[in-house]
Amino acid sequence: MTNNEWREAALDQLGRIVTGKTPSSRNREYFGGDIPFVTPSDFDGTRLMDSTERHLTRLGVEAVKGAQIPSGAVMVTCIGSQMGQSAMTTAPSVTNQQINSIIVDPDNEALFIYYNLSSRREEIHSLASGSAVPILNKSSFGQLKISLPPLPEQRAIAHILGTLDDKIELNRRMNRNLEEMAQAIFQDWFMDFGPTRAKMEGQEPYLPPELWDLFPSELVDSELGEIPEGWKAGALSDMVEILSGGTPRTSATEYWGGNVQWYTPKDAPSPSDIFAITTERSITLAGVANSSTQVLPFGTTVISARGTVGRLACLGLPMAMNQTCYGIRGTNGYPDYFTYWNVRNTVDDLQARTHGTVFETITRDTFKIADSILAAPQVAQTFEELVHPLMTRILGNVFESLRLTRLRDTLLPQLISGALKPSDPKI
Repeated sequence: MTNNEWREAALDQLGRIVTGKTPSSRNREYFGGDIPFVTPSDFDGTRLMDSTERHLTRLGVEAVKGAQIPSGAVMVTCIGSQMGQSAMTTAPSVTNQQINSIIVDPDNEALFIYYNLSSRREEIHSLASGSAVPILNKSSFGQLKISLPPLPEQRAIAHILGTLDDKIELNRRMNRNLEEMAQAIFQDWFMDFGPTRAKMEGQEPYLPPELWDLFPSELVDSELGEIPEGWKAGALSDMVEILSGGTPRTSATEYWGGNVQWYTPKDAPSPSDIFAITTERSITLAGVANSSTQVLPFGTTVISARGTVGRLACLGLPMAMNQTCYGIRGTNGYPDYFTYWNVRNTVDDLQARTHGTVFETITRDTFKIADSILAAPQVAQTFEELVHPLMTRILGNVFESLRLTRLRDTLLPQLISGALKPSDPKI
């Protein structure tokens, strides 16, 4: 196979181009059905679009006739700052007008087209017109050129890259299940008081005896409502230490690009992945020493405190952070993972107590007025021991997915340009 066998073609020669439409939002009968309605905010960097914030009814689809696309179509955002993001549909869907899609003809491999487009975000952005809000219209999108090998090689390339993405997606789904297990335990023990309620109702124990015996047999009144006997009603600040971050002087080049990961809210992981293990920017030890930031240890909970308040991460390795975040560590016998889940289940209360005229903000004082039930530290430590294996598996999957993502991103441009062949023994 030689690169001479590759050919160049415009997108509109490879399939049908569809620009999305939005049904009238004034007609409630158009929304709330089971047909995915894709907007740029639904793109999350993954290949498959398997969930959307909004859905259309059959009437909604009829109102935008011709805009529905089948499973396996390749979608690309074509307006504004989010331009150039790519994903594939997993079910018949409709997109809004900010997205162009291609329904690839069967004599080409849709997955190869997806990977080609996903590697060209900056190029797609450069082809857009309009200074205020850049737009890549249907015609310009359709004229975008793609280099294609013969179909068998397209499929081989797509298989290599798709296998990596499939494993990344499997890790994501495993983490979602593990996260739901940890959340269910926290909900039962510390929010619903399930063991105590079961004891009061005379139910059979549903936990091993050594766990069952940790829980009180009665609920008592408190200023936060009924709580297990011996537990206390208080504030989140009674259980945690609050740590601040900072930014090294940006003009000092010797402070940037070092070995210390520097966390900002944009580095927050998905809720199911929990752990932050990589950041967009890094700083040096000199940057740490000459600014108000500090290196926080593994297991520290980090919360965004300004703007989009409440984005959470548990640090999967030591990191510094900027001043728009707080680091949170348990005190008085409350351990790290318990602290993460406790803060996670207090986020709504923290968000409700934000203030600020321009940006919503939480301050150190917010933690002093955020209601929290102070469980017996021994129960919190037992929770820690119980969820530790779950959290360890989540963290391991996150690290593996990072490695696979970097491998995919290294192989992708070489494979789709023909510089590396699918049969190369290095793969």
